[in-house]
Amino acid sequence: MIVVGVGCGPGMLTVEAIREIGKARRVYGSRRSIELAREYIPPGCEVVEVMDYSRLGELPDDAVVLSTGDPMLTGLGRYGSRVVPGISSMQVAFARLRLPLDKASIVDAHGRPREMAISETIGELERGKIVFIVADPAFDVKCLARNIRQRGLDCMIAVCEELGYESERIEAGTATSPPEAKSRLFSVVVWREAGR
Repeated sequence: MIVVGVGCGPGMLTVEAIREIGKARRVYGSRRSIELAREYIPPGCEVVEVMDYSRLGELPDDAVVLSTGDPMLTGLGRYGSRVVPGISSMQVAFARLRLPLDKASIVDAHGRPREMAISETIGELERGKIVFIVADPAFDVKCLARNIRQRGLDCMIAVCEELGYESERIEAGTATSPPEAKSRLFSVVVWREAGR
């Protein structure tokens, strides 16, 4: 199967992704990834919304699996015999915030215990990294900020919501005055000013 990154928002499909989707006979993905790719899915192509990702290994060899953002950031890329990269929310967030990707560290807080993600984030900040947090809707930015303050770190925190969509919103604050997520689709970037 081929796993194709469709970007994190509308208009972010790469030429390679459009070409692979255009050749597909079977496309699988989340509702959001299908919507992002819909105009490039050929007529007559079977389109299946995936509800259980644990069964991706059972898909036929000619399946094209759509992944929001970049498949290697979200983890779906590990299922493919071939992976077509996409524009990730991390790339967009760092570009919007004008932060260098070469200092980035990724913390996956999606579906993980909050304490583990926060501890990992603080460790990476102490190493001078700019941390991109793949958050789930329940991720508590105020709790993150409180833990950062307790460690005595002076940090900037940005909540990046619905990147690439018309409703895109980025709010930056500090560990003392953290931004608040107002959407269920968000990521968090944390950095020390000296790390910029």
